[in-house]
Amino acid sequence: MNLQNRLIRVAVILAAIVTGGTIGYMLIEGWSFLDALYMTITTITTVGYDEVHPLSEVGKVFSIILIVGGVGGALYALTTVVGYFVEGQFGSTLGRRQMKNKIARLKDHFIICGYGRVGQEVARAFAGDGVPFVVIDSSQESIAQAEKDGYPHLLANATEDDVLKEAGIAKARGLVAAVGGDVDNTYITLSARGLRPDLFIAVRASDREAEVKLARAGADRIVSPYSIGARRLAMLALRPAVVDFIDTVAYGPGRDLKLENIAVSDSSPLAGTTVAATRQRTKVNILAISDKKGKLLANPTGEDTIEAGGRLIVIGTKEQLCTLEEGCRDS
Repeated sequence: MNLQNRLIRVAVILAAIVTGGTIGYMLIEGWSFLDALYMTITTITTVGYDEVHPLSEVGKVFSIILIVGGVGGALYALTTVVGYFVEGQFGSTLGRRQMKNKIARLKDHFIICGYGRVGQEVARAFAGDGVPFVVIDSSQESIAQAEKDGYPHLLANATEDDVLKEAGIAKARGLVAAVGGDVDNTYITLSARGLRPDLFIAVRASDREAEVKLARAGADRIVSPYSIGARRLAMLALRPAVVDFIDTVAYGPGRDLKLENIAVSDSSPLAGTTVAATRQRTKVNILAISDKKGKLLANPTGEDTIEAGGRLIVIGTKEQLCTLEEGCRDS
């Protein structure tokens, strides 16, 4: 029985005891309603006041019965009410405060809006790579699942600016809008873009028309699970070994090699150097180079130059990638 049901049960028990005691004194002793009610309350609460009127023999026996049954009921009511506040309201308030403090400490994290099937898969991928994130969902059931999974969470509407602020959008690395409806994802994108013009935003879309609107709203990347699923099925049919390799490198547990997307800052020591020099220095394999405008150069030659403000798509061991990331930072 949950706390709310217990509280209702206590109210019924207390009402029955007080009513029975009051009626009993009125019938047995012939007292007025107020005198009978007063005597009943002082008896079950054991405050120790004198009787309002001398009791008859039958009245004394009735008082004994009321003390034995009523005091026990009153104690049960008291412990239940205390339990309600301690376990329910106080515990819930304390839990929310702890979660709020935990989210406030996050930085360079992702905000996952929506914890349905898509949002859960995104969260698992982030958790597997050790990427910090917070989940926002307006469904009690979804948030209960996020809590069970051990992820930071907010039970709120992600379309509201204040909610995104509470999720730490000012310090966030990016946002994933994976709510079931395209309308909500569009509002989330608009709100996030308004709060953080430089934030990376990836959004789920259900159809082509929604993709166009989400792009206008400011989404950086738009993904249709149906299109992605169809392309993956085609790749599995045509090139299964390639798909297995990518899955192993990108998602496999305990993998030795990792695919990474690394930004080159404007003052990075690597800016202006050749691909061959970077490969020799870090031992990583540079698969592609993306310039400031997002133009992608796949399989660059050793003579190609790494530009400041661009990105490198690389594959290597954890140690090699750490060396490369250090080189990409400001000098």
